[in-house]
Amino acid sequence: QVQVVESGGGLVQAGGSLRLSCRASGTIFQFIKMAWYRQTPGKQRELVATSGGREGGGGTNYADSVKGRFTISRDNADNTAYLQMNNLKPEDTAVYYCNLLLVSAYGLGSPEDYWGKGTLVTVSS
Repeated sequence: QVQVVESGGGLVQAGGSLRLSCRASGTIFQFIKMAWYRQTPGKQRELVATSGGREGGGGTNYADSVKGRFTISRDNADNTAYLQMNNLKPEDTAVYYCNLLLVSAYGLGSPEDYWGKGTLVTVSS
């Protein structure tokens, strides 16, 4: 079974930066798509950034609210996805979740969808 763990959240002042990490453990053959979502209490989970996947044309896509400030990337050798967040704003405060679509040794060749448990980002004004 693949385990997905996010890290890197914390408290930062407005204008600051954080880098979130999402590491997948296990025998992984291929990353198809990775994405970061965020959620605040009482609101639906919001898509922040994606990389790969048919809907994104295989490239990267960002929510309008984070374009130019956030960057999604990955290290295939380490099975880790990243979200670099710069010029953070108080409205970026949320729990951030990593979502991975991948092929592993455990899924009999079919794509599997995994979610992390989330990491809290708090931006103070």
